[in-house]
Order: sequence, then structure tokens, then C-alpha cells
Amino acid sequence: MNVSGEASKSGCAPEDLQPLAQAVADLPRLHLRGLMCIPAPSDDPAEQHAAFARLRALRDALGLGLDTLSMGMSQDLEAAIAEGATWVRIGTALFGARDYGRPH
Repeated sequence: MNVSGEASKSGCAPEDLQPLAQAVADLPRLHLRGLMCIPAPSDDPAEQHAAFARLRALRDALGLGLDTLSMGMSQDLEAAIAEGATWVRIGTALFGARDYGRPH
């Protein structure tokens, strides 16, 4: 979900979520489990909470009983957990920053 409305990010716009969820429901071998977002980076805890609260509100408004909210990374995991995250991506906190200059 593009909860921050960033032009640089793809993802479903909030107003397109209901039709997308219905399209998934119409496919017999797919089951929508949850929603994911990576909001605009912010050091402001209030902004972090607001972005994650938007995703939770979208999930709740769908009324489908989705059990997964994937939101939050190392720099904002506290806000994400407080807003109901069930899946956080915290690789940097565990392993340190990536070294993009090293060939694999």
C-alpha cells in the first residue's frame, strides 16, 4: 500500500484497495492475508505512527479479518509495533547497514 502517496513508490493507492481485494477474492487459488507498506522515511514519531495507523485503518475498513500487517523497518519499528504490525523488517538493526560497494 502506498500510504504516503509517494510518486516514487508503486503499490496500491488507498482508494484502489477495495476493488483489488475483490479481484483477489474472485480468484479461487489466492487468499489475501494482509497488507504491507513502506511509508515515506521520517524521524518524527508522530508521522511514523500516522502512516502505520493509515494502513491499519485500511485493513480494518476492508472487514476481511486480515491477519497480517507488514510495516516498519529498523528505524521505525517501535511505531509500527505500536500500530499493530505483525511483521517487521529489521535487517539493518540485526546485521548492520548494507555495504553496496562490495561485489558479491
